[in-house]
Amino acid sequence: MNRYHLPARSTADGPFGTVVTPESAEWGYSGLKILELGPGEGHTFETGHAETLVLPLTGSCTVECDDELFELEGRKGVFNGATDFAYIPRDATATVTSAVGGRFALPSAKCEERLQARYGPAEDVPVELRGAGNCSRQVNNYCLPGTFEAEQLLVCEVLTPGGNWSSYPPHKHDEAGENESELEEIYYFEVAAGPEGPGFAFQRVYGTPERPIDVCAEVLSGDVVLIPHGWHGPSAAAPGYDLYYLNVMAGPGQERAWLICDDPAHGWVRSTWAAQDVDPRLPFGTAGGE
Repeated sequence: MNRYHLPARSTADGPFGTVVTPESAEWGYSGLKILELGPGEGHTFETGHAETLVLPLTGSCTVECDDELFELEGRKGVFNGATDFAYIPRDATATVTSAVGGRFALPSAKCEERLQARYGPAEDVPVELRGAGNCSRQVNNYCLPGTFEAEQLLVCEVLTPGGNWSSYPPHKHDEAGENESELEEIYYFEVAAGPEGPGFAFQRVYGTPERPIDVCAEVLSGDVVLIPHGWHGPSAAAPGYDLYYLNVMAGPGQERAWLICDDPAHGWVRSTWAAQDVDPRLPFGTAGGE
């Protein structure tokens, strides 16, 4: 197994189907847990030194933290539109309870400042269509500079129609500079099933001679790919199978920013999009998961 490709449930622990911590990833900031609850179940957790979102993948839940109660409407599934979510600060105790059961992403980032626990409405999540033609994809920008306040945490979702390529052209964000941020990144994947069973996709990560990394993986629902550095992309959705991934990013920079640098060998592809239409299969769903 490539240490940067974590198959579904290979990191499961108790109620969590996926567990990635800065320690397990051997880096400094980004983390992700996928909490799985049956109907009527709940779980209490400590955030420690990390700010955290509670972001429903499927189902609805109640989140209690700092004497606040957030009712998250959630959604039927990741392809049914953006969801509402809750922000939980560092040094907090939070309880997630679900009457109907579901799966809830807990993306996190180590930080210094303790902000206020808050609710993020689904209708306030900016939904962006990027690229064109077979590079068309949808981005739900939950927790980015200008969309939701946090100290270090950056979170978005990317949805790619079957047969399309996203995270393309390949890009990186591993050096601090005027046009690039230094960010660790987690990709968590879900793939829509076809009429005969589960779907699949592919993920590529590659480095430089000075900082090598090499991932070329078939990814299935529940898989994770870790990107400590290097060029990443494409994320290729196989024909017939829509692709979803959750991106979690954080890094050491004083400024919370998401600045990327395209691989100069492939950046020219962006110039071709002006002559193409956005894939008519986009967008997926609507806010609230209808």
